[in-house]
Amino acid sequence: MAKTSPLMNIMTRAAEKAARSLIRDFGEVEQLQVSKKGPGDFVSAADKRAEEIIFEDLKYARPDYSFLMEESGSVEGKDKDHLWIIDPLDGTTNFLHGIPHWCISIALQEKGELVAGLIYDPVKDEMFTAEKSQGAFMRRKRLRVSGREDLMMATIATGAPRSAQKQKDLFLKEYDAVQAMAPGLRRFGAAALDLAYVAAGRFEGFWERNLNSWDVAAGILIVKEAGGFICDLDSDKNNPVETGNILAANQGLYEPMKKVLNNI
Repeated sequence: MAKTSPLMNIMTRAAEKAARSLIRDFGEVEQLQVSKKGPGDFVSAADKRAEEIIFEDLKYARPDYSFLMEESGSVEGKDKDHLWIIDPLDGTTNFLHGIPHWCISIALQEKGELVAGLIYDPVKDEMFTAEKSQGAFMRRKRLRVSGREDLMMATIATGAPRSAQKQKDLFLKEYDAVQAMAPGLRRFGAAALDLAYVAAGRFEGFWERNLNSWDVAAGILIVKEAGGFICDLDSDKNNPVETGNILAANQGLYEPMKKVLNNI
């Protein structure tokens, strides 16, 4: 059973506070879906409100730390060695359409190394957390990646690019190659939750390109602490937090998936 650390208590409190705001707004979004204009502006405001709540809570607890946030960008603190990486609403399109699959993602880097990660799905009340060398948990339940080693029996998640034809062409080639070996492909539209699901053994693997640091930072640590493997899709020398091109998988399917994707 996990003993919650002071750091994780700080992160959990901030996420749960922002989640209460997002849940209220999500109820409104479901009503706004019937309008012709749609809830776009409303969701943008909800996103920013949640980020402000997280920022204020973390700033109060660790006043000197720096920040990298989806909406507000970089905020440099006195302590440049510690960096909060925040996505207040991953799965915005799902949220926008009233689909209950979205999350909050918070990570902490220390001197460029991930030391803590949290992904919170408020709708399902699932909180995925990890601290370096302390394991990964969903609430107090220890997480372990799946033990499946047969791609034909695996469930693999991915995400498709929204723009740039060159990126779309590459994605379609990768999709076809993976589907030929692993028919159980899923696209749920929230990369942070995809990574959390790999850690929880719900997916055997996940790959996607052109993500942002805040999409993947927390999930990378959670997957690693659950016994999974992470790499950049193009080179082991690259840091997927920086490139946004990521492969995550369990031990048995990491090399087979890497081989398939590297042979495109």
